[in-house]
Amino acid sequence: MNWKMTAASAAFALLGLAGSAAAEGNLNIYNWGDYTSPELIKKFEDQYKVKVSVTDYDSNDTALAKIRAGGHGFDIVVPSANYMQIWVKEGLLLEARPDQMSNFKNVDERWVNVPWDPGRHYSVPWQWGLSGIGINKKVYSGDINTSAIFLDPPKELVGKINVEPEMNDVLFATIKYVGGDWCTADKAVLKKVRDKLLEAKPKWLAMDYSVTEKLPSGDYAAVYYWNGAILRSRLKNPDIAFGYPKEGYPVFMDSVVILKDAKNVENAKLFMNFIMEPENAALISAFAKYANGIKGSEKFFPADMKDAPELTVPAQFEKAGEFLASCPPEVSDLYARIWTDVNK
Repeated sequence: MNWKMTAASAAFALLGLAGSAAAEGNLNIYNWGDYTSPELIKKFEDQYKVKVSVTDYDSNDTALAKIRAGGHGFDIVVPSANYMQIWVKEGLLLEARPDQMSNFKNVDERWVNVPWDPGRHYSVPWQWGLSGIGINKKVYSGDINTSAIFLDPPKELVGKINVEPEMNDVLFATIKYVGGDWCTADKAVLKKVRDKLLEAKPKWLAMDYSVTEKLPSGDYAAVYYWNGAILRSRLKNPDIAFGYPKEGYPVFMDSVVILKDAKNVENAKLFMNFIMEPENAALISAFAKYANGIKGSEKFFPADMKDAPELTVPAQFEKAGEFLASCPPEVSDLYARIWTDVNK
């Protein structure tokens, strides 16, 4: 037998056993805030005798800047799809080959040959969702399936709106609202986008991440935010309703990757394989209330996620959803300038 084939078979076998291998030591995870299930972490720690630490970040840009700077000490990070190619091209990630791990068979086919990581050589699905509208029905009873809620807000909502502080999601919705397409460099369209955002922002109360507390409590009457957080808000307050912007809304997927300079690579690979087990993926979703991309996980979902309107896109709004692609650098620079103006 060819020695290369023997070595490859041995390596594959080791990866295949990842789910049952003994382990010890540490694992340092860098993830979005309020996005990591404590129950999942405890189960992993108990199963592998690995001490896990989780550090939060608030945006893709924050995470990327931290890792670029070096000296971070993290093993795993969870970037969004439209940032993945940046991480890969800059050589920040380990080609961990999760596609050769024993639990990869559980990844839903639609999430295997994804454009940001074809065949999944670097990443494993964490969660996916979309940005939409959350409304307190006691404050507003009109049409909520529109970005007008935060871009041309009705008088009942003025001064009571929170908008997620994530540049691409906000610009996507605004570009669609004024009739443009994502990644457009059309200066006339982008002037409309900038003007619309500068006109709308004084009518907002905040741009922050405290939706799961402040929307159900009544501090916010409306939000443009991620669907899982709005579902969590509705579970606290049944007056919360979710809307799908008919003009267009961004769809995201966040994925687990291992950093090139990770110190605990084998434990990171164990974690990758661990979260591709349906019952474990369900723990991720049960906490943050997003879908996850692992086949069979749905049967382990809590009852409050089954048929949830925030996770079940009505047929008439399906075509309005679009994955955020990575725009060319010159276009991203234009968008960053608009975002800087909005945040002044």
